[in-house]
Amino acid sequence: MPLRAVATLCLFGLASLAAQDSELDRRLRDLAPHPRLFLSDEVLAQRRQQQRDDAALRRCVDTVLQQAEGCLALDDLRYEKRGPRLLHVSRECLRRVQALALAWRWTGDERFAARAVRDLRTVAAFADWNPSHFLDVAEMTHAVALGYDWLLPQLGDDDRAAVRGALVRNGLAPGREAYAAKAWWARSAFNWNQVCNAGLLIGALAVADEEPALARVVLEHAIGSLPTALASYEPDGGWMEGPGYWDYATRYTAYGIDALRSALGTDFGLATRDGLRRAAWFPICTAGPTGLFFNFADAGETSRRGPSPCMFWLAGICDEPAFAAAEHTVLRDHAAQAMHVAWYVPPAADDLPIERARLFRGGVPVAVFRSAWGERDASFLAVKGGYNQVNHGHLDLGSFVFDALGERWALDLGSDDYNLPGYWEGKRGGRRWSYYRLASRSHDVVCVDGADQDPLGKAEVLRFSAEQASVVLDLGSAYPAATRAQRGVALVDRAALVQDEFEFAGEHEVFWGMTTRADVELGERREALLTSGGRQLVARALTPADATWRVASAEQAAPQRRNVGVRRLELRVPPRAGTVRVAVLLVPRATDGDTPSPPVRALAEW
Repeated sequence: MPLRAVATLCLFGLASLAAQDSELDRRLRDLAPHPRLFLSDEVLAQRRQQQRDDAALRRCVDTVLQQAEGCLALDDLRYEKRGPRLLHVSRECLRRVQALALAWRWTGDERFAARAVRDLRTVAAFADWNPSHFLDVAEMTHAVALGYDWLLPQLGDDDRAAVRGALVRNGLAPGREAYAAKAWWARSAFNWNQVCNAGLLIGALAVADEEPALARVVLEHAIGSLPTALASYEPDGGWMEGPGYWDYATRYTAYGIDALRSALGTDFGLATRDGLRRAAWFPICTAGPTGLFFNFADAGETSRRGPSPCMFWLAGICDEPAFAAAEHTVLRDHAAQAMHVAWYVPPAADDLPIERARLFRGGVPVAVFRSAWGERDASFLAVKGGYNQVNHGHLDLGSFVFDALGERWALDLGSDDYNLPGYWEGKRGGRRWSYYRLASRSHDVVCVDGADQDPLGKAEVLRFSAEQASVVLDLGSAYPAATRAQRGVALVDRAALVQDEFEFAGEHEVFWGMTTRADVELGERREALLTSGGRQLVARALTPADATWRVASAEQAAPQRRNVGVRRLELRVPPRAGTVRVAVLLVPRATDGDTPSPPVRALAEW
C-alpha cells in the first residue's frame, strides 16, 4: 500500500477517534466488571451448558484441562533472552495463564489458580519485560492482564498489588512512552502494529478502573493506531507477510477487538472492514492438500495449517460457517487452545463448498488453484506477486509452490535465522540478500545471467481466470536486464504449467529454477524425473528446444541453515536477444497415464 494511503488512513483513524473521545469516556464509565476480557461469567455459563450436547466443544475443554494439568509441574519462568528477544518467555507465560485460568474458571480446582498466580508473581518480579523488543512487552502485558482479570478472586492483596504494579511499570508505562515517542510500530502496517497495540489495549482494559488516566491514554493511542494495520487486509483478506504471519497478526487483531467488545461493549468500528471480514479465506486457501502453507515471507518451510482460535472469532463476527468448519477440520488432528473455548463456534451441519481458484489482490497478490478439496492427492498450485520490500519479503516475485500426489514438489525453504548479521538490511546492496534462503537463487523463479531480482522490484497481476485456472504476472521491474518480463502459471488438469516470457535488447542467459527435496534423475526428451515418498513427477521442458536441465545442490555453509538434501532443478537457456519464452510442465505421474503437453501459446493469448 502506498505510504500516502497509509498516512491518510492513520489520520482518518485518529480523526475518527477524536470524534469519539466522549464515546470512549462514556464507555469507560460503564466498564464491565471482572472478568471483563473475552469470556464473561455469563458466556462461560453458556459454554458449560452448550458442551453437554456438543462433543466438539467437550473435546476442546478436555484438551485445555489436560494442558493445565501439564502446567502444574513446570519449572518457574526465568528471564532469559534468546538473542535480543524475551518473546519465548512472554508466549509461554500467556500459554500457561490461558490454560490454567480457564481450567480454574471451568472446574473451580484451586490448584490451577494457585499455579497461575505463581507464574504471574514470577514475571511481575522481572526488572522489565524487554522494552527494546516491544513485542515482548506487549505479549507479556497481555498474559499478565488476562491473569489479573480472570483470576482476581484468587489474588490476595499482596498479589493484586504486585501484579497490577508490574502491569503498570513494565507494560503500560513503557507503552505510553512509546506512543509519546511516536514508536515506529504504531505507524506500521504489519504484525507489530496489531501485537503491540492489542497487548497494551488488553492491559489497559484490565486495570482501567484502577488506573483510569493511564488506561485512557493507552486506549486512545491503540484504537487510533490499529486502522493502519487493518487496512492491510484490504480488499479481500490477503496478508502481505504471508500465511504464517497472518496468524500472528490476526490472532492479535482478534484479541484487541474482542477485548474492546467484551470490556466496553463496542469496538469503535474496527471490525467493520471488508478485508478483515474476508481474512479467514487466506489461510484456508493458501494451505495445500499436504497441509503445508504457501510459505512465503519468512515463514518456515514446514509452516502448515495449525490450530488458530481466531478462525472461530472471525466465524462469529462474520456469521460465516465455512471459517468455523475449516477450524474444526484442523482440530481433528491438533490440540485445541483455551481461546477455542472462549470463541467457540459449533461445526456446520454440512460440508461447505469452497472455490478451487482464488486471487487475493492485496499488497502481495497471491493466486491459488487446486484440482479438488478434501483429497490429499489433489494438485495445488500457488504463485505470488507483490513487492520485494514488503515486511519479511524475499527476492521471490513470481515464485510458486506445487503439491501433487500428497507431496510438495516445488517448495520454498522459508526463513533463515533472524539473528544473522544484517538479516534486516533489505535495501539494494543490503546483507539480507547475501543469505541464500532470502535471495532469488533459492526460490522457484527465473534468474537472468545468474543475478537476483531487483530488491525494489514489484509484480502486479495482469490477468486472472478462475475458469481457466491461470494467472499472468508482470515482473518487469524485477528484471532490469529485460524490457519486458512476464510469468504465467496455470493448473492444467492436475499438472502445473509455468511459462516465462522476456524481451531482451542484448544477449542474456536465462536460468529457470525450482527448489525441491525430491530425488532428481535427468533423462532424455528434455525431461527430468522427480521421486519423493514413492511418488513420481515429470518436469517437461516444452520450450525452447535448446534448453537443458541440470541439478545443483542447495546446501549452504553455517551459520546459514544448511538445507541438507535440498536440490535445485534448473533449466538453462543459452544467451540470446529478443523474445525468450520458457515453458515447463510439471506432470504428476499417475497410473492412468501422463497429462499430454498443451500447446505453447504466448502469454498475451492467456
